[in-house]
Amino acid sequence: MARRRATCVGALDQGTTSTRFVVYETTAPRDARTYVKIASAQREHAQRYPAPGWCEHDAEEIFERALTCAREALRSAGVTASDLACVGITNQRETTCAWRRSDGTALANAVVWLDSRTRETCDAVVREACDGDKNAFVATCGLPVSTYFSAMKMRWLLENDEGVREAAREKDLCFGTIESWLVYKLTGGKAHITDVSNASRTLLMRLDDLTWDAATCETLGVPMDALPEIKSCAEDFGEIDASIEGLGGIKITGCIGDQQSATLGQRCDVGQAKNTYGTGCFMILNTGSTIVRSKHGLLTTMAWQLGGRDKTPKYALEGSVAIAGAVVHWLRDNLGLIKTASDIESLAGTVEDAAGVSFVPAFSGLFAPRWREDARGVIVGLTQYVNKGHIARAALDAIAFQSRDVLDAMRQDMAESTSHSLSALKVDGGASANNLLMQIQADCIGLNVIRPSDVETTARGAAYAAAIGAGLMTEEDVFANVSEGDGDRDITEFVPKLSIEARETNYARWNDAVERTLNLSA
Repeated sequence: MARRRATCVGALDQGTTSTRFVVYETTAPRDARTYVKIASAQREHAQRYPAPGWCEHDAEEIFERALTCAREALRSAGVTASDLACVGITNQRETTCAWRRSDGTALANAVVWLDSRTRETCDAVVREACDGDKNAFVATCGLPVSTYFSAMKMRWLLENDEGVREAAREKDLCFGTIESWLVYKLTGGKAHITDVSNASRTLLMRLDDLTWDAATCETLGVPMDALPEIKSCAEDFGEIDASIEGLGGIKITGCIGDQQSATLGQRCDVGQAKNTYGTGCFMILNTGSTIVRSKHGLLTTMAWQLGGRDKTPKYALEGSVAIAGAVVHWLRDNLGLIKTASDIESLAGTVEDAAGVSFVPAFSGLFAPRWREDARGVIVGLTQYVNKGHIARAALDAIAFQSRDVLDAMRQDMAESTSHSLSALKVDGGASANNLLMQIQADCIGLNVIRPSDVETTARGAAYAAAIGAGLMTEEDVFANVSEGDGDRDITEFVPKLSIEARETNYARWNDAVERTLNLSA
C-alpha cells in the first residue's frame, strides 16, 4: 500500500528569550496525536535592561530572528514554503510594540511583559480614575490595574516617547502585542490584527463580547484607531508577503498567546489545568464557556476561540508568576553560580534540602495571587553552614512555592464556582525538564505532576490552531480521544513523597519569607 501523503504545518513560537520555528508532519490531520515534530530552529534575542525594573526587546531583531528560524527549520525538514499547509504564531503575551502604520518602522523598543516601569502610571490611574480600586476594570476585562498588562505600557509610551506621540497625532500609530507585530511585518503591512487570547491581556477587551471597550480605552488614554482588529485564534490572517525570500505565500491561519497555546497543546479540556515553566510560571485552568470571576487573586481571561468569530469562546482562570526560570538565569548571569541553566539541577542535587534558606525572587514584584508591585527579592535564613548548593535548592523551591500559591487560589475558586477538582497537574516548558524541580513541585502541592515527552507544547498548540484555521481539523478533533492518552509512551509522572506535615511546615516558612519582601521598592 502506498504511504499516505503527509501534511506539514509550521509553528512560530516567539518567546521572552528566544524565537523558535517548528515543522510538524501528520498523515491524519484530524487526529491531534499524529502531529510529529520533524524539524525546528531556535535563536535567542537580546534582553535590554536600560534602568532598574525595565526590560526591553528590539522588535526588528525579533522579526529577523523569526525569518531566520523559519528558513532554517524548513531547510532542516527538507521542505519549501509551498509544502507548508499553514503556519500558526504563538507569542510572549503583554509585551507591547509601537510602529508606524505607513512603513512598518518600530518607534521604540518593545516593552516586555515583566517590565515594571509603569508602576507610577498604574498608581496614578488607580488614584485618579478608579477611586483607589485597582480592580475597577475586572468586571469588564477580568484584569486588575497592573504593570503586567499592555494598556499601561501603551499609555507609558504615549506619555514618554515623542515618536509614539507624533505617530498618534498623525493617525499613523499601530499598537500591538508581538503576534500583531509579526503578522503586520510578515504580510507586508496588509494585516493589523490580534487574536482574542492576546487581546484579553491588554486590559482593554470586553470578555463578554470580545470587543475593545471604548470607555476603558478613553479612561486609559489609548487611541482606539491605533489598536488592531480582534479576530479568533484560528482563521485566515493573510499570507506571508511574496517579497520575503523563501517564505512568501505561506498562509497564516493561527494566532494564540503562548500560555493559551500550551494549554491547547496539552489538550487540557474543561476542568483541566497546566503549568508552564519558562521565564515565568503560568498556570491555566480551562473553564469552558463559563466566565469564572476569581475571588482569590487569579485572572479571568480567554482560553481561545477557534475557527472564526462565530465560534463559542472558551475562558480560563490564570495565575502568573513573574520569575521562574528567570531566577536560574539570574544565578548564572548575575552571580556566576552556574555556567549553564541546566547545571542548576545537579548543583541543587548536591544537598538534601535548602537548609532553612528561603529565596523569594520578587525582582519585579509579585504577581498572582498576591499582586504586590512593591515586593522585591530576598534570601533569608542564611547561616555559615549554607553553601551554593543550598542557594540553588532554594531557587528551585521558590519556583514550586510560587506555583503552589497559584494552585491554592485556583482550588478555592474551583470549589466556589465549578464542580471540578484537580487530581493532577500537567506541566511543560523548558524548566519542566528538570526532574528535581518536578519532584519538588509534586511534594509542594501534594498532587501528581504529569510531564509529556514533548515539552514544546506551546508550539504544538500553535500548530493545532493553524490546522483549525486552515480547515484541516476542528476544535472537537483536538480533544477527541483525550481519555485514551496522547499515544505518548514516555509521559513521566512525579508522585508526592513528602509528608503532609513537612509540606505545610516548608510552606509556612515560605510565606514568612514572602512577608519580608513587601514594601521594599524604592
